[in-house]
Amino acid sequence: MHPVIYDVAVSVDGYISGPEGDISGFAHEGPVVEDYVARLAGYATAIMGRGTYEFGYRFGMEPGQNPYGHMRTHVYSERLNLPEKRAVILHRGAGRAQVAEVIRGSDGPVYLCGGGAFAGALLGWGLIDRLRVKRAPIVLGGGTRLFGGCPVQPDLRLHAQTVYDGGYLYQDFEVIH
Repeated sequence: MHPVIYDVAVSVDGYISGPEGDISGFAHEGPVVEDYVARLAGYATAIMGRGTYEFGYRFGMEPGQNPYGHMRTHVYSERLNLPEKRAVILHRGAGRAQVAEVIRGSDGPVYLCGGGAFAGALLGWGLIDRLRVKRAPIVLGGGTRLFGGCPVQPDLRLHAQTVYDGGYLYQDFEVIH
């Protein structure tokens, strides 16, 4: 089975977005973003929850559009309404077995795009293999937590890290199951 990799920007206090989905404090250009975009090319499948998918609407994405054209993209939601003709695969439930089936069927590494509650569920199910964080030098004080409210505390093994100008820190961890 290919690895599931949660590759995400996070504030120093553990939030992937601030209140009301605010991401304005995170880098939108520069080397940390360029390296992230380069990593995206190595993923074959993207998985995400409804909130993360709908977040793309703020940036001009249309319902049903695939935000990652080179990846097969799966969205998990009970409530999301998408057009019949769509470029993403919609799952009406996000149980462990459903997600594991998509992971098994992937042609390569799986990009866990988010969000926090969905990532927390996958962490609790033991389905995340790597955590790649781009730690931003900001404190948000609230918003969406990295793993929602998941109480699981996995062991992590650091594989690589890069310090960027301006205080960003990229770290690549293996999640030990």
